[in-house]
Amino acid sequence: MFLVTGATGDLGRRIVRLLRDRIKPVRSFVRLTSRYGELEYRGSEIFIGDLQQDKDIHKACQGVKYIISAHGGEGNPSAVDYRANIELIDQAKASGVEHFVFISVLGADRGYEDAPTFKAKREVEKYLQASGLNYTILRPSGFASNVLELAERFRETGIYLLVGDPKNRSSIVSTDDLARIAVESVNVPAAKNKIFPVGGPEILERGEIPQIFGKIFNQEPFVVGVPLFMFDGVRSAIGVFNPFAKDSLGTLRVLLGNEFFCTSDEIANLESTFNFKLETLEMFLRRYLGV
Repeated sequence: MFLVTGATGDLGRRIVRLLRDRIKPVRSFVRLTSRYGELEYRGSEIFIGDLQQDKDIHKACQGVKYIISAHGGEGNPSAVDYRANIELIDQAKASGVEHFVFISVLGADRGYEDAPTFKAKREVEKYLQASGLNYTILRPSGFASNVLELAERFRETGIYLLVGDPKNRSSIVSTDDLARIAVESVNVPAAKNKIFPVGGPEILERGEIPQIFGKIFNQEPFVVGVPLFMFDGVRSAIGVFNPFAKDSLGTLRVLLGNEFFCTSDEIANLESTFNFKLETLEMFLRRYLGV
């Protein structure tokens, strides 16, 4: 039995689909308010609970052999990204879980003090490494599925809003590839007790993304550049009325202001370890957009 947290998210949903396609038993940890009908239809066991409740995590872990932690904090990294994962790890040990796959974030080890999600992910990584459990830690760059909405908006308007330096580089990973790596980590000996940076097979400047959209939809992109200081100004203004909101925007500020890409050696190691070729952002978008 696989337990998948964050099962209704972009990544979690793909993980559950893949496991069910392979006829693996899956328990999807979901909230009552989430849309989990598809997961149930595919044959996943549905566990309705709250990751901020230790008793729910305890119940969800019963009879589980593998755990894939794919949930995100959604504004509460201390409770969900950190505390819930610590409890998941403790319950995994108590329940005899054989392998724990943790979805972290590329750059978690860089010490970004203004990014609560990065700090939470790094502390969970360290706790998992010291837990005695077999583990695989995946540090993905941006998800290609997050770019789909931008592509759809571009198709309608031809406009692309680019915040920050267009020269900043990224290795946007196919969310389907990331799901496959997460699933196969429990059975690949070379993935045991390892940390993998996970990105797409190409390093892209952020300014190249609207060019890819233009190529896909055969139209010249109109790029609206927004300097990072404007984002900082808006964030500071928000902080006057809502300090918590300002702090929560710290992670987004780090993402906008820094580079997140994998080296060619890291990608080669990833493809060699998991024995498949990663798809490019353009390939991913064409598959989902039907163009």
